[in-house]
Amino acid sequence: MCGRYLVCMTGASGAIYGIRTLRALAELGQEVHALASVWGERVVREETGRSFGDWTRELGIPPERRYDPGDLSAAPASGSFALEGTIIAPCSMASAGAIAGGISLNLIHRAALVSLKEGRPLVLVPRETPLSLVDLRNLTALAEAGAVVMPASPAFYQGPESIGDLADFMAGKILDRLHIEHQLFKRWGAL
Repeated sequence: MCGRYLVCMTGASGAIYGIRTLRALAELGQEVHALASVWGERVVREETGRSFGDWTRELGIPPERRYDPGDLSAAPASGSFALEGTIIAPCSMASAGAIAGGISLNLIHRAALVSLKEGRPLVLVPRETPLSLVDLRNLTALAEAGAVVMPASPAFYQGPESIGDLADFMAGKILDRLHIEHQLFKRWGAL
């Protein structure tokens, strides 16, 4: 079954997690919408040597499904724009804090808040260490509000041979929470 998903990337290190999630959803035939914050775009370029736009074009995400982070009138800003899930990978602690505080500084924050108010899946992949007490409280508030907080902590039981394997594990765990079947990693007991 094809669903509509929004993948957002913010300014935390770990662009590979968002890119692998975008790729997995696109390859599984899902309707993918994409959004990167200003700092998210910079991290993508720093960590991959390519722009966010290059990646989304390569994955076949059409321009009308790629959003400007400053456009709070874009479709994902409205609850009437039905999504099966919103993913923020990686999720910076600044974005987690804004969302936990109910503050829409950009379209990513607004889309996340819309997911929470509409009772739709919101998966946040923080990639920060160590976490301060402020970070932990913000993440707790988000979990209490209904978000799935999934720290970027890939497992090693599947015998990863590359960084890509570790990123695929995290993308697979994101898809698991959205009830999307995939073959991104070997499951425990199937090794």
